[in-house]
Amino acid sequence: MTRFVYLVAIAFFAFLVGCDQATLMKKFTPPEEESIAKGYVELLQQGKFDQIEHDLDSSLVDSNLRNTLSKMAAFFPAESPESVKVVGAHIYRDQQSSKVDITFEYQFPSKWLLVNVTTQKNGDVRTVVGFNVTPIADSLENLNKFTLVGKSALQYLTLTCDVGSLLFTLYVFALCIRSKDMKQKWLWLIIVLVGVGKFAVNWGTGQWTYQLFAIQIPCFSMTRPLYGPWTVAAYVPLGAMVFLHRRWKKKITGESIPPPVHAPEWKASA
Repeated sequence: MTRFVYLVAIAFFAFLVGCDQATLMKKFTPPEEESIAKGYVELLQQGKFDQIEHDLDSSLVDSNLRNTLSKMAAFFPAESPESVKVVGAHIYRDQQSSKVDITFEYQFPSKWLLVNVTTQKNGDVRTVVGFNVTPIADSLENLNKFTLVGKSALQYLTLTCDVGSLLFTLYVFALCIRSKDMKQKWLWLIIVLVGVGKFAVNWGTGQWTYQLFAIQIPCFSMTRPLYGPWTVAAYVPLGAMVFLHRRWKKKITGESIPPPVHAPEWKASA
């Protein structure tokens, strides 16, 4: 029992820490597309708007384009960036074209910038279909890190229910392991881990969503996209509740816990 709890704790903390985000992002980012997108950013920094305008999709060209590019370039300070890394990469392909959306995080001594470049390729023709620069207060890693400070009552309640459901499920799972005279114990061990319904909250923004028809194994969920905010989701530990109800009936009636589903018994004939 104690060893099992230790193994679960180790797995839980490994889940929270995860792999290095920059290393994972590199695996999902095509080097050629990253270089092309970064080239457009360098043109913007250097004030070379003509090449950008030449490659822009016609839907983005208007009489105010040069002024818009100038305002975007003004976000970049004169000093060189201390670091530049990809924090978002999405690739969309169909039979006729492909679209690549790459977001860079620029760290300067005095500020942080998010720069998004979206390019589209039809045959041999590549155009820029999206380009924007957004100042941010800190790195996305710091802005979206998991912290308990400054959260709403709803966020605390969701986290409490999420962790409480996990601990309750693990307790019942241990009871199931130690139970004797059980039919199809392996199936009960799976059922105990089942959670239903879903109430999720974005840990960064506090926005919440729910799904009545949702199933989760195990009965616990804390997820995040690379460099994105955590989402904490609470589920009703229905499987563990069903097992405890059956166990209670066993104590009352003195019968063994029946299997979750009817299993036909085969007898050899002479």
